[in-house]
Amino acid sequence: MAILGVDVGGTFTDAVLLEGGRIRTAKVLTAARQEDSVIAAARELGVGQVERFAHGTTVATNALLERKGARTAFVTTAGFEHLLHLRRQTRAQLYRPCAAWPEPLVPLERCHGVEGRMGPDGELEPLVLDSLPAVDADAVAVCLLHAYRDATHERAVVAELRRRLPDTHIVASHEIAPEFREYERASTTVVDAYLGPVVSRYLNALGDAAVAAGLSEPLVMRSSGGVATTAEAATHPATILVSGPAAGVVGAARVAALAAIQDAIAFDMGGTSTDVCVTLGGSAERATERAVDGFPIRLPTVDLHTVGAGGGSIVWRDRGGALRVGPQSAGADPGPACYGRGGTEATVTDANLLLGRLPERLAGGVQLDRAAAERALAGFDPAAVIDVVNAEILRALRVVSVERGHDPSDFALVAFGGAGPLHACELADELGVQTVLVPEAAGVLSALGLVASDERRDDVRSYLVPLDEAGELPRTGTADLRYAGQSFELNVPLQDDLAKAFHRAHEDLYGFAEGGRPIELVAIRTAEVTPGPQFELRGDASRSVEGPEVLELPGATVWVPKGWSGRADVHGTLVLRGA
Repeated sequence: MAILGVDVGGTFTDAVLLEGGRIRTAKVLTAARQEDSVIAAARELGVGQVERFAHGTTVATNALLERKGARTAFVTTAGFEHLLHLRRQTRAQLYRPCAAWPEPLVPLERCHGVEGRMGPDGELEPLVLDSLPAVDADAVAVCLLHAYRDATHERAVVAELRRRLPDTHIVASHEIAPEFREYERASTTVVDAYLGPVVSRYLNALGDAAVAAGLSEPLVMRSSGGVATTAEAATHPATILVSGPAAGVVGAARVAALAAIQDAIAFDMGGTSTDVCVTLGGSAERATERAVDGFPIRLPTVDLHTVGAGGGSIVWRDRGGALRVGPQSAGADPGPACYGRGGTEATVTDANLLLGRLPERLAGGVQLDRAAAERALAGFDPAAVIDVVNAEILRALRVVSVERGHDPSDFALVAFGGAGPLHACELADELGVQTVLVPEAAGVLSALGLVASDERRDDVRSYLVPLDEAGELPRTGTADLRYAGQSFELNVPLQDDLAKAFHRAHEDLYGFAEGGRPIELVAIRTAEVTPGPQFELRGDASRSVEGPEVLELPGATVWVPKGWSGRADVHGTLVLRGA
């Protein structure tokens, strides 16, 4: 069985072809048109017919970050037209009162109200469709009050808009995020509508290019860690905002499981950013909400934490003269100075090259120019640059471990991405982690995660009732629970004694539980999962290393400092341990 995975990153596009337990990899520079990069990476492997083609993309993320989405309108209950602009009235930064939130994706003149009012227990005022003004936009987000509980009014408004605007992309909040908290639901719906036309165009272009290249229609990785069809991804593109990083976590969990390690921290350092996530029992930790560029997205996602620290992160000094790294990146074009493509600003990759931690030629055919790196880093100490970027990544690793109540010493660190294995051992020393895993496919592990990923469709049902009045619940899934009167909830796996499990989870996280206090059930989350392909990796088990030493892998470079050593297992994964 031949399975293809292609992941598009900010600097490189990676491809993995799994066939007969063996993998072949390719790495090409990411082009301006992502579909061109996908096909180029597949051609690099000489791919013919495949049984499955899975894809991770940054198109949705880039469109949101660069504000290149559709011209969007917002329709809500009359009197709440300012919802997107009022937000939660919290500060963007606690100690910078003047720091501003990003501008809403919909200006106030395109925020419209419709008369009628739904309450949590039913209709309060009848819907008046004639009050819906003319809407002029390429996409429309509809979010009426309490539509998570009763979507009757919202369905009627959406039907009317689709009658008036048959060629416009329209998204209803009850379709994408049927949960309470009006601002978060509205934000998610607006982002989904804003991205719809852009992502649809890309996925259509990719589908056409894949067919022309003799490939099957791709499956697209969702933020929740499972793949879906291109039609599903195009319908709700907010579900693929962390598509590529989610695939990397899936790959890291598979590598850890093959090494007989259940609990691990996925550490993915690429050219522009670093993504970290905890995996417990072979599965990624998931969150119900994440913020992307200041906008809350109320959708299931792997519990990633991202920082702007990658191999291409630019080195600079702030006004006080302190050395800083990132979040600005040299990207793929021109790239780090040592790429020899016209870049002049110092980057982390340049520092690693001058410290002797990189070969003269990288995967993807990039010949490194040491003299250019020396010119760019004039006035900077390369070792200090590495210390600064490691400190930034260390903070991210502590967010997903210590701040989530996990002891890092109980975990292995799975290092991947083009730059991850260069920094992993030093970070492990700081965290107290004893074992570092570097898969043979470290440079393309996100693409391997695409190969291994399940098909997954998540669903949520809001309750907002006392737990003892909720009635019969599903046997599998998770429950959002809180003590009556609390503002936020904990996510607990469904089980026979759910109340006891919640008390225990509350005590584990906060140090106390209130056994006599009523518990409220906020929502039930379930997922329909079709398991992905099962396979065993076979790799070079003869590889061994003892620091200090530089070890080249097909798509990445490993720096093993003094005091660290290890050897590869039968799957080709390098298992490193500190002294």
